[in-house]
Amino acid sequence: MTEFFDGIAALAYEGPESNSELCYRHYNPDEVVLGKRMEDHLRFAVAWWHSFAWEGGDPFGGQTFERPWHPQDDMGRAKMKADVAFEMFEKLGVPFYCWHDADIRPEQGNYAGNLRTLEEITDYMAEKQESAKVRCLWGTANMFSHRRWMAGASTNPDPEVFAYAAATVKGCLDATMKLGGENYVLWGGREGYETLLNTDMGMELDHMGRFLSMVVDYKHKIGFKGTILVEPKPQEPSKHQYDYDAATCIGFLRKYGLENEVKLNLEQGHAILAGHSFEHEIAVAAAEGMLGSIDMNRNDYQSGWDTDQFPNNVPEVALAYYHILKAGGLGTGGTNFDAKLRRQSIDPIDLLAGHAGGMDVCARGLKAAATMIEDGGLEQALTERYAGWKTPQAQEMLGSDLASLQKRVLDEGIEPEPRSGRQERLENYVNRFV
Repeated sequence: MTEFFDGIAALAYEGPESNSELCYRHYNPDEVVLGKRMEDHLRFAVAWWHSFAWEGGDPFGGQTFERPWHPQDDMGRAKMKADVAFEMFEKLGVPFYCWHDADIRPEQGNYAGNLRTLEEITDYMAEKQESAKVRCLWGTANMFSHRRWMAGASTNPDPEVFAYAAATVKGCLDATMKLGGENYVLWGGREGYETLLNTDMGMELDHMGRFLSMVVDYKHKIGFKGTILVEPKPQEPSKHQYDYDAATCIGFLRKYGLENEVKLNLEQGHAILAGHSFEHEIAVAAAEGMLGSIDMNRNDYQSGWDTDQFPNNVPEVALAYYHILKAGGLGTGGTNFDAKLRRQSIDPIDLLAGHAGGMDVCARGLKAAATMIEDGGLEQALTERYAGWKTPQAQEMLGSDLASLQKRVLDEGIEPEPRSGRQERLENYVNRFV
């Protein structure tokens, strides 16, 4: 055990009436919801980058967190960071964690050094997993922070950067497989453009498609059984990113013949930045059979940018899990807390409290979603609204043509009357459960 969480006991489920500062009031991993344990529905994961690598800076100020593994510049401190991480996983009782290569290894300034330290630290993490209950949900490569990535990775105008990106992903996919990861994520943080004045968009998209095909080919070559995921985001850090939202990513995957190989990792905050709700993005991916995993967080609606806060809005979360449950669940994916403390929350207990609160919000949302599914009110409303399309005449109409439909309207004197969408009544219905 480390000294970082000294004196803080492991969190336990104490129920909604508990007055404890640090416990679970709603998340009970063994509670059965729709025939499955709550833990197996939610599949919580801790994000290594926000919880351990982030130092508390923002665009207007530097580091506020003083951790014993700072500065993160040698293997000794990298292993200390891993020790603290696994201790926190145990105290929270989460089943998974997620990482970027740059989160877990010190930067060496060259590819060979970075690969060596990545292999060393993931060997260390694999050893720790042997005696822990936690395992790797997914790994990924940070190809947006270092200056080498300033013009993108797979979309970079310099072919040597493309090669460097390919080598980086290979190393990270190898490491993910070694750790038993159930997925591998590609988030194109700078796969986009700042200005079209210096951008060949067609070339960049083709290169991005080819790169992703290489990843899929390598996955099959090494026998990686996990799911390859891409993560949509419309902006930040690029002015415009090619993976704008779920629909954009689905169109991209279909264009390059990857729709049966790759699914989506969707984030609440990214959905908001794209002008969507989280449940919209989930429903879009689910409709195309491409729902893979989720990053759970929230944005500050006053700030207009991606603040990555822990979720605290039960109605939003309930609607997200409603569509996840309707789609059959998260499969190999999970609920990763891509969420960070506020830069003023500097105490070790804050890390545990942030996750505990988020896990309780998700548990409440899941239970509300399950109750709505069991009640069937929303499904009944949908059935009633679209009942006209169940008739043989309506189905025959879909195979008809404009001239035939015009004739029918004239012959039958069709003059449709609008019908209520019942939005307020349905919103009131949802509020009964949340």
